[in-house]
Amino acid sequence: MKRNLMTRVTAFGIVTALAAVTLTGCRFGFASDPDDPNEVKKELPIDTSVDTFEYDSTLDGTSITLLNSKAEIQVALEKMAAAFEEKSGVHVEVMPVTDGDSPYTKVVSMYNSGNAPTLSILDTTDVIALAEEKAEDLTAEAWTEEAEGYLTEVDGKVYSFPLCIEGRGLIYNKAVIEEALGDEFDPDSITTQEEFVELLDRLVEGGVTKPVSLAKEDWSLGAHHLQYIYETNEGTSEGAQEVIESIKDGKMDLDSYDRLSDFLDMFDVLKKYNVAKGDPLGADYDEMAIDLVDGKTAIWFNGNWAWPNLEEAGAETEDEYGFLPYFMNNDSKDFANQKIQGSPSKQIMLDGQLATQEQKAAAKEFLNWIVFSEIGQQMLVKTCSIIPPFQNNPYEPNDPLSRDIYEKVHEDKAFNASAIVPNDHWAVLGSAMQKYLAERSDREELTEAIQDYWDEQE
Repeated sequence: MKRNLMTRVTAFGIVTALAAVTLTGCRFGFASDPDDPNEVKKELPIDTSVDTFEYDSTLDGTSITLLNSKAEIQVALEKMAAAFEEKSGVHVEVMPVTDGDSPYTKVVSMYNSGNAPTLSILDTTDVIALAEEKAEDLTAEAWTEEAEGYLTEVDGKVYSFPLCIEGRGLIYNKAVIEEALGDEFDPDSITTQEEFVELLDRLVEGGVTKPVSLAKEDWSLGAHHLQYIYETNEGTSEGAQEVIESIKDGKMDLDSYDRLSDFLDMFDVLKKYNVAKGDPLGADYDEMAIDLVDGKTAIWFNGNWAWPNLEEAGAETEDEYGFLPYFMNNDSKDFANQKIQGSPSKQIMLDGQLATQEQKAAAKEFLNWIVFSEIGQQMLVKTCSIIPPFQNNPYEPNDPLSRDIYEKVHEDKAFNASAIVPNDHWAVLGSAMQKYLAERSDREELTEAIQDYWDEQE
């Protein structure tokens, strides 16, 4: 696998990119709801017969806490914590971030109360904002070598553990497409925006009259769609930050920025074929999953975190779902038309301020157990349904969306780029995108809203 560069954030970058951060950063993955503890799910078996991990017996009886902001794996994390405790004697209490709280707000309030969690699952922006003041330096940890290409650095130091890779793009239901086309569908055959439009037109002719589902949520529009104008500059996190700094400094004229016009061209295509075109702001997220499974639509812009929604709607792990890129233009050689976005979306930060030495040691053992133990490796993938960012993990995800992302990452068909933006980016600009989606504004007004937003940042 061709490895991408590490995300490097300098002290200057922290000051400039995070000056407005007061709550939390842009979320790169969302599930609609946390696990229902009463729901009966098929569980993949975990082989516990082999366990070569060396446990530190002096940590037996130590208790640590883990603040979890990835709601859809709450139950899975509790099972993982129980398995770790059985082996190590270390108790890990998994505490969910409740509805209405942002991860950043929650963790800061816990610090202010003197009861900070030992470990916190946070968005990348949150970690960067807290790193130098609150976090333990993890640079020397052995697992960093296994996560090469997926580490976030602050001034050359690693302050967080990359928990998972998540990717997004145009989810397709292959069976629906093939039924409408009356022919086999090769996703690799679509390499330009023009070819994508041709596919949509053929789907319409084949009976899928409105083949695209387009979510109205501000986080989807402002964090997942709009991010492409930053991320597709070189396809790196460094390139994304260069764009942001150029906009903030007034060095870039958005009216002539080709990635913005490319993005809007593609978004207009999705708008045109949107199943909820008549009332785009009335679209129901969960209904979109049902529409894709039942064949009312064939394409849904989303990420691999949407699998639980599809599964609940009746999709099976044996079904053929996958991702198409977000086709920015008609240049088949443009990487944006060849690859999907895939990056570490959640980070685990270890408290370096209030935790005892024993708690720090126990927390480090837990993180090492996830990466190096046979049981931890399995549970990360099979129990938590996570795409592992660690090269030594031999297990592949089970659901088709995560499996497709996994394959694309390992076949160099994904680009690793994350834009570090202020906490309110997806809400403010997501609202501007909603107006554009509903045709209550035009390109000029949306462009002005983007520029105005960055002009207000320090």
